[in-house]
Amino acid sequence: MAIPPPPGPQRPEGQYPPPYPQGPYQQQPFQQPYQPWGHGYFPHNRPVPVNGLAISALVLGFLCFLPAVGLLLGILALVQIRKRGERGKEMAIGGMVLSSFGLVLALLALTTGGARDFWDGFKEAANDSANSTFSLVKGDCFDVPGGSLEGVTYDVDKVPCAGEHQGEVYGTVTMSGGSYPGDSAVADEADDKCYVLQDSYAMDAWAVPDDVDLYYFTPTRQSWRLGDREITCVFGNTDETAGLTGSLRRDATTLDADQLAYLRAAQILNAAMDTEPDTEFVEDDLPGHKEWAGRVSDALAKQTGMLGEHTFAPDAAAPVAALVKDLESARGEWAKAADAADVDVFYTHYEKGLDLTDPEQTVTAREALGLATDLPAYGGEGGPVDDGGDDTGLEV
Repeated sequence: MAIPPPPGPQRPEGQYPPPYPQGPYQQQPFQQPYQPWGHGYFPHNRPVPVNGLAISALVLGFLCFLPAVGLLLGILALVQIRKRGERGKEMAIGGMVLSSFGLVLALLALTTGGARDFWDGFKEAANDSANSTFSLVKGDCFDVPGGSLEGVTYDVDKVPCAGEHQGEVYGTVTMSGGSYPGDSAVADEADDKCYVLQDSYAMDAWAVPDDVDLYYFTPTRQSWRLGDREITCVFGNTDETAGLTGSLRRDATTLDADQLAYLRAAQILNAAMDTEPDTEFVEDDLPGHKEWAGRVSDALAKQTGMLGEHTFAPDAAAPVAALVKDLESARGEWAKAADAADVDVFYTHYEKGLDLTDPEQTVTAREALGLATDLPAYGGEGGPVDDGGDDTGLEV
C-alpha cells in the first residue's frame, strides 16, 4: 500500500503526477486514501477463544503419536478451560480418548514383542535394500540415471543386455568387518577382488573390446551403517557416450565344451605370465626372473596336459594339436631359462620361449574353435582388461 504524503501546504503544480490517467473516462481521486478505525468498539463481538492444548491433544490422538503426551495435554486443557472459560472441552476429551486407546495399543505391543518385530522388520528391509545394491546380480545389464559409472549413485535401471547399456555385472564380493574401513580401503579391496573375478566371467579376453574397463559399486559410509557390505564388479566403456552392446559373458553358460577346455588351459599360462618381476631389466633381478621362468614352465606343462587330455571336435583337433607341439617346445626353453647361469643364457632361452608362446600362434586354433581371433591391444593370449590400479568406483 502506498503511503500518502504528510499534510501541509499544497504541492506545487507538476511536482507529483496525477494519481489516475487523464482521458475521456477521467476519475476524481479520493480525498482520503483510507478511513481510519474509530475508537471504543469492535465491528463484531469477539468470540471466545479455543484452548490450544485441546487442539494439540486432539491432533496427537488422531495421529496415535506419543499417546501419553496426548493424554496429558488433554487433562491440562480441561483444567485451563475450566479456569479461563475457553472453548474446546469436546476436543480435549476426544483427544484423551484417542490417546488412551493408542497408549493401550503401545503397551500391548511392548508386552507381546510387536514393537520389536516391527523394528526388526524395518531393519531387515533396510539391510536387504542396502545389501542388494539395487538388486543387481551377475549377468545383469543396466544404465545409471546420471550417465556416469564414477561418483555416487542411488539407483540404476535394469535393461536387456542385447541392446545398448552402460554396465554389465560380472561378479560380487562381500566385505567383512564391523566398522567402516574407509574409502581408500574399500576401493583397494574392490580393485583386487574385481580384477580376479573378471576371468571367470569373460573367459575369452580376446572378445572383450579394448575400450572396456573395470568398474564397481561400493558401499558408502552411510550405507555401511545399514549393513551394506557388497561390492558389485562391473564392465563399462571408458567412453561414457559409447556404452556397451551385447553381453560380454563367456563362461560355462555360453561356451561349448571345446571352447571351455581351451580357455581354462590358457588361463593357467596367463596367470603365470602375470607374475613377472616388476623391474625394467632382467639383470636388475635375475633370481626373480629365473623363478618366474620356472613358474611359466610349470604352467605350460599343465596347459599342454589339459589340452592333450581333452578330445576336441574333428575340425579343431589338428590346429589344437599343432599348438600343443609349440607349447611343449616353449616349456623346454622356459625351463632352461629358469636354470640359466647368467643373464646372457637367460635371455637366449627366454627369447626362444617367448616366440613359441606368441599369442599370434593361437589364432588358427581359436578360429577352429569359434573363438575371437582379433589380438587385444595388450597383446596377451588372455588376461586382465584393467591392471587394478585405477579407482573406477561408483559408490552407492
